[in-house]
Amino acid sequence: MEYKKNENQDKVFETLPVPASLRVMIVPAVISQLIVLIYNMADTFYVGQTGNPYMVAATSLILPIFNITLCLAGLAGTGGGALISRLLGEHREEEAERVSVFTICLAVFTAAVFSVGIGIFMNPLLKLLGAGENTYEYAGQYAFCVIVLGGIPTVLSNVLSNLIRSIGCSKVAGKGIILGGLLNIALDPLFMFVLLPDGCEVLGAGIATCLSNCFACLFFIIVMARMKGQSVLTFDLRKGRPDKESIESIFAVGIPSAAASFLFDLDYVVIDKLMVSYHDLALAAIGIVLKVERFPLNVGIGICQGMMPLVAYSYGARNKKRMNDAIRLSRILGLLIAAGSILMYEIFAGQLIRIFISDSQTIDLATSFLRIRVLATPLMFLSFFTVYLFQAFGMGKKALFLGMTRWLVFNIPMLFILNGIFGMYGIVWSQVTADTLTVLLSFYIYRKYSPRW
Repeated sequence: MEYKKNENQDKVFETLPVPASLRVMIVPAVISQLIVLIYNMADTFYVGQTGNPYMVAATSLILPIFNITLCLAGLAGTGGGALISRLLGEHREEEAERVSVFTICLAVFTAAVFSVGIGIFMNPLLKLLGAGENTYEYAGQYAFCVIVLGGIPTVLSNVLSNLIRSIGCSKVAGKGIILGGLLNIALDPLFMFVLLPDGCEVLGAGIATCLSNCFACLFFIIVMARMKGQSVLTFDLRKGRPDKESIESIFAVGIPSAAASFLFDLDYVVIDKLMVSYHDLALAAIGIVLKVERFPLNVGIGICQGMMPLVAYSYGARNKKRMNDAIRLSRILGLLIAAGSILMYEIFAGQLIRIFISDSQTIDLATSFLRIRVLATPLMFLSFFTVYLFQAFGMGKKALFLGMTRWLVFNIPMLFILNGIFGMYGIVWSQVTADTLTVLLSFYIYRKYSPRW
């Protein structure tokens, strides 16, 4: 079937002024990221209403493993989406179609392998994560629902969202994520407090999350089917395999994205392991903080997700001015959000923590943890913003270098170093210390290797 150029794509990528294009792309992406944050926090909120810190700790233990599904989505969705935007900028629509098919197949395959693997090795994995006598059963219930059963729809819905955004349809991409989030928020109390008996609240939260991701995935499949013939996105295997160069480009960008996300989650695992050596209340406190602090980070990710297709398309079209304007305005917006978030958390940290749990000791710990960790917000934004830029340019090696250095050289070693010197609060201060070094390195690499025409 002959490809018909999408009018929305032409408008967003080529004719609208850059601030308007960024608004069209970024606002839905940010809203969807906030909904993702809210529905991720919904489990913690509703579980926290039980007053059982061990249930809260159990869901916190599984969070890094659940987030690995998002790493797999990044492998396919970020690599494939960035390439599709560049191919559209180069007017290579037929190759973009083949890339979309390959990306979807890659997403389904990797998600299936991961889900089966978690199911097989569930028991040793929970022990490795630090699940103890009070948290083991709850953690197993949650992991089975959201990862073993929900892995494929979670990965595929995120990949399809990225692909749809890559052709300029950020609003539609956001709708599916928002749908899944709102369903999770609604289904959580239904399964936790109505349909299932007392003591099964974590299981209910897991079932609600799994079902919401299934509905989001179905939404995107329907959207893709309706786009048939009007976009380069397709499920049609008859389109054939993309060029070797395109496959290499998908992995060149996707692997750094997945690796960075995996190491981000590994950082969370290390934090949990170090915190659990103190006591379960410290683990519950840091688990809440790691979710609450995600507000400005998710907004920043939304800014980057909306910005990246515009930068990638302009890069492919060799439109330097439009590309640089998009980068500059996105960076300013992200830093303003980060500054506002620091102010909000410093003032209202205690009130925000009380939303999730009523235990006074946990509240005191979490409040002090949050006020420290939020100081790293602008540094974290600048760090992953630079990685997104190199992904948009197709410079996977630079993105991989920055991601690996950030986590393996700075962040994770700093956790052990500061924990050894300062104890529990050294763990909390490690993010600010490590990301200061990361930002300095990112500025240097970007100035040296950013595109020059």
